Amino acid sequence: MDQIQSMRVFARVVEAGTFTKAAASLELPKGTVTKLVQHLEGRLKVKLLNRTTRRVTVTPDGAAYYERASRLLNDLDDIEASMTNAQASPSGRLRVDVGTSVASLIVIPALPGFYERYPDIQLDLGVSDLPVNLVSENVDCVIRGGEIVDQSLVARRIANLSLVTVASPAYLKRHGTPRHPDDLEADHTTVGFFSARTGRFYPEVFVKDGETIEVVGRHKMSVNDSNAHTAALLAGLGVSQAAAFSVRRYLASGELVEVLAEWSRPAIPIHVVYPPNRHLSAKVRAFVDWAAELFAKHPGL
Repeated sequence: MDQIQSMRVFARVVEAGTFTKAAASLELPKGTVTKLVQHLEGRLKVKLLNRTTRRVTVTPDGAAYYERASRLLNDLDDIEASMTNAQASPSGRLRVDVGTSVASLIVIPALPGFYERYPDIQLDLGVSDLPVNLVSENVDCVIRGGEIVDQSLVARRIANLSLVTVASPAYLKRHGTPRHPDDLEADHTTVGFFSARTGRFYPEVFVKDGETIEVVGRHKMSVNDSNAHTAALLAGLGVSQAAAFSVRRYLASGELVEVLAEWSRPAIPIHVVYPPNRHLSAKVRAFVDWAAELFAKHPGL
């Protein structure tokens, strides 16, 4: 039997969770899918899957094999794509990871246009503010804000993220309006935001006339997710700096109010980042170029 086909079928079973779903997505008879996986297990002389009447789960050996097989299959797809003029029509599975607010407010609403341009790309979108290891987790690229920590990765700067200091009308009614950044430490409660990677709190940074002030502030609640951060501000749990694009609609509706507007914060760079071994992939290049175009047109960036 075709070893590559057996690997593809096994990977699809792992991803689908059942032989039935895998067979349907591959447009193969269920018996063929079962036979191909059994042939692969016999060839490798290891058990790759635990089977029950409802679902299959991957064994430790199967998980290790799946990770390496997935990378090999992606590489094979990229090789074939590069040899069949895939620049004109990139295809295949693309794994992308983005932050929660960026996903819900920028990327996902624009995806219909992406699929019109690239109908043969299957996008697996991971949505989280948690850091991911692109190589070990087999992710093709990520969109993240901040400076690049891992210098082995390829990064393309696609936007600058502006932040504004906001609070809800209910919070300001209870606590008053801050007039100076120092007021946040003396008289106010902030909504803390900490790094999912290091656990370190990000300070509120204020710049005016060459003076820079960093404020950590007192908080009753801290989060490591941008959507949760916005929800806490809307609930009146404190004052904090938030991404301008994520709170625009709430400022327009009056659900949030900008404070300390005369103080600015240096913009945060947004990059699309990918491993160096993916730089020739047509599908990765297509997504990177599309994302750069999308972010360049966004009014909040």
